Amino acid sequence: MSSIQNKIEALRKELNHHNYNYYVLDSPIISDFDFDMKIKELEKLEAKHPEFYDPDSPTQRVGGEITKNFETITHKNRMYSLDNSYSKEDLLDWEKRIQKILGTTDIEYTCELKYDGASINLAYEAGKLVKAVTRGDGFQGDDVTTNIRTILSIPLSISSDFLENFEMRGEVILPLEGFAKMNQERIAAGEEPYRNPRNTASGSLKLQDSSEVAKRPLDCLLYQVVSEERKYGTHHDSLKAARDAGFKIPTTMVLAKSVDEILDFVNQWDVKRHELPYETDGVVIKVNSLAQQEELGYTSKSPRWAIAYKFKAEQVSTKLNEITYQVGRTGAITPVANLEPVLLAGTIVKRASLHNADQIEKLDVRVGDTVYVEKGGEIIPKIVAVDFSKRQKNSIPTQYATHCPECGTELIRTDGDAKHYCPNIYGCAPQITGRIQHFISRKAMDIEGLGAETVELLRKEGLIQNYADLYELKTEQIIPLERMAEKSAQNMIDGIEKSKNIPFEKVLFALGIRFVGETVAKKLAKHFKSIDNLVNADFETLIAVDEIGDKIAESIIDFFSNEKNIQLVNRLKLYGVQLQISEEELINQTDKLVGKVFVVSGVFQELSRNDLKKMIEDNGGKVSSSISKKTDYVIAGDNMGPSKKEKAEDLGIAIISEQEFLELL
Repeated sequence: MSSIQNKIEALRKELNHHNYNYYVLDSPIISDFDFDMKIKELEKLEAKHPEFYDPDSPTQRVGGEITKNFETITHKNRMYSLDNSYSKEDLLDWEKRIQKILGTTDIEYTCELKYDGASINLAYEAGKLVKAVTRGDGFQGDDVTTNIRTILSIPLSISSDFLENFEMRGEVILPLEGFAKMNQERIAAGEEPYRNPRNTASGSLKLQDSSEVAKRPLDCLLYQVVSEERKYGTHHDSLKAARDAGFKIPTTMVLAKSVDEILDFVNQWDVKRHELPYETDGVVIKVNSLAQQEELGYTSKSPRWAIAYKFKAEQVSTKLNEITYQVGRTGAITPVANLEPVLLAGTIVKRASLHNADQIEKLDVRVGDTVYVEKGGEIIPKIVAVDFSKRQKNSIPTQYATHCPECGTELIRTDGDAKHYCPNIYGCAPQITGRIQHFISRKAMDIEGLGAETVELLRKEGLIQNYADLYELKTEQIIPLERMAEKSAQNMIDGIEKSKNIPFEKVLFALGIRFVGETVAKKLAKHFKSIDNLVNADFETLIAVDEIGDKIAESIIDFFSNEKNIQLVNRLKLYGVQLQISEEELINQTDKLVGKVFVVSGVFQELSRNDLKKMIEDNGGKVSSSISKKTDYVIAGDNMGPSKKEKAEDLGIAIISEQEFLELL
């Protein structure tokens, strides 16, 4: 290695060390001036010797790349949301559930602050940052690697002593001091100030010019290591090792042995959070043992081994100016309170949900009232009470809407239903638009180049009246529309064509059958294998499917008894949309394990727990999280809980190894 190369490498190493001290440890050992001088020296050397270029050099952090379109990337490991809790009772219920599944009370927890920012997943290969993807819908997000590389607290490469290939999960945040400074500059320039740090941080990640991102004082706080390597036994140990490797892991995390110790941490930070340099809205509690985490697994939405404890919502009072009514894609009517604008938890609130007629009657909410508003879970504003001492004498009780605000149709309300509905399914504009918007959404058909606003425009122009009409669109029809050009029109047509390859389970969800969400759609697709089988299924056949109850079965029958829906399905079939499970999926699915219930426990050598569960379900079996008399087999790996093993033996349930399960198939 030449002396010049040595000097360049030494400067890079030194500057990375200073970056770590400043941005991660918050403990700089040289002045800003000295740091800037060293950066300039390195820039000159690199300019003179381009043969020693390194994309991970500290000089490459300033950005400059332009990203026109952010590519959608499927997460290797799904990014789940967390269940919320608000009381000691909630935490005790959660603890009881996980103790039952694990068969032990010997559980240690970690308590971490819940950071309020934009969720990010950082993928490292051979110790180098290769991809940064936003959370998106949990299944897939946007590739924002170019922008993430400008955040100085995120290491671009780390020592392989930590792990080789792994993912780091965290929140990109905008510290309060930096946010205030940005707003001072905007106000001085005569521009509108940003509303809150979280939304500004999230918006920063989607800026097209990475040099603009580099100017923003973004930071990244990390809270989870995801890896197939089993180097660390606990969540706490993996984060400690990550901190030592150079990642910014907040030092506020503590270990707890009981719910009382967890609440001590919660109560401490409910007061101290206002001293933090960034926003936090609660505490995340996790089972510390990674083996126990794996044992507990996930529900369809959340990890069983973690829960968020939300700090008490902030509350403000303001005037209710008007009550309006929104129509959803299913025809459900939602009353909305239009408020005198008020600052709440960092954002200006102008509207709040009133849920339904019962809630309005219960609270006795009236136009002109002074009402108390809070953010449910710090996200959706809602009215929680009325200040009756300020009610006007001529106040009139609220009469709930009797007719649809959009199409004028008389509203209906069935017994046991909390909401009113507009029955004009095919003639009410918001319902028409809403169904198509649901159809094209990410979790459904995921049609690129087509957004909610464009759907509304296409409907208003008379080009579409239902989602099947999308497949008849031509570029020459789209180009003349407002804000459209040849390229954007072609992108839309390409996205619609590409959606014909979306698997059957997602198409089934996209149809918008009431009560058929993602999980139910998967179960129905796996069981019936084609839309024709589902259409012809009677009530008894439907409720015989695992987790399909009376309400879902009735909704499915009602949907397919409507001739217009059958016509739409037949048109989709004609256009080549996937309305049956693919040949490849059929090959991998059998009925060998139908009627058999399995519990998967422990750590396995050849397959991951998720792989084992998928194989069980693909072959007709059912996976349960706890052992009962209904359990047929327990597949046992290393570190299986002793009490779980004892329960299986007491009930006479067959305990088989990973290899014995594979032989079963």
